[in-house]
Amino acid sequence: MSDGFALVVRFTLRDESAAAKFDELCARTLPGIKAKEPGTLAYVTHTPEGEPLVRVFYELYADRAAFDAHETQPHTKNFLAERDQYLSGVEVSFLDMNAGKVAEGQ
Repeated sequence: MSDGFALVVRFTLRDESAAAKFDELCARTLPGIKAKEPGTLAYVTHTPEGEPLVRVFYELYADRAAFDAHETQPHTKNFLAERDQYLSGVEVSFLDMNAGKVAEGQ
């Protein structure tokens, strides 16, 4: 496997209502990612302990082209168009791989 292409995105949500709606948006988006993006190796959302208004996404793609393909998908475009109404902030960090373990066959 290549080193892949990875990023971490930290979303800060406006309030509890916005958090619930953001989570619903994520739930509607995920089936498209699972079904239509073979180059998306991991796409995982997290809520950090003690931070109920924060969501952290970890995304790992086979390569930059797979990330670019993800960005062009209708489900991703819909997510990007809808998400801002729920947010008070967003931080994106692109990652360079130093070392690690990936699942077999990846």
